[in-house]
Amino acid sequence: MNLQYKYKSQDYDQFIFCLEAVPDVETSSITEVVKNLERLALEQGIASIYKTCDSIEGLEESLTILLYDDHNFKDYEIIYLVMQGKRNTICLNNYYYSFEEIAELFEGKMKGKIVHFANAKILDLDQEEAQYFLDITGARAVSGYGVAHKTINSNLLDKAFFSLCQEFDDVVEIVEELHQKHYALCKALDFRLYY
Repeated sequence: MNLQYKYKSQDYDQFIFCLEAVPDVETSSITEVVKNLERLALEQGIASIYKTCDSIEGLEESLTILLYDDHNFKDYEIIYLVMQGKRNTICLNNYYYSFEEIAELFEGKMKGKIVHFANAKILDLDQEEAQYFLDITGARAVSGYGVAHKTINSNLLDKAFFSLCQEFDDVVEIVEELHQKHYALCKALDFRLYY
């Protein structure tokens, strides 16, 4: 599934690239993530590209197409990954891939990007793991949540985070604003950003 939302009600010039893990890319359905990206485009004018993947090869292929075929790649500030996983792995098609493997897959391809994980998986990196991921990928920051809450979805906080990323360049300022505006939700989901 490849959807693109280009509604521009505001002057945002940075986009979100969302990659969601699904059981089978051949089966298309409108997920909660798609609905939230649509609302983000309509309500805040933040454009996005949405793709699904069901394997590590699909993840790599989607990223490669984005990098080499999309001439607007420099405008994608956020790479939004919605994937299951345990601690510091992601799960695709019942296979677990470590953050080190993901970093090597993204090697040098995320320069200046914020790689953001939805709370479908816990992001719990120690300083060394975070630094390795940032050094290898070239990412500006990696963010996510310390709690994969069954009843609280991160969509609301994700949207607030994406909006603040459009307003501010400094990641520290983004996190401070996010905590000021959504303190209870940041605490409940244990929002984390490594830079």
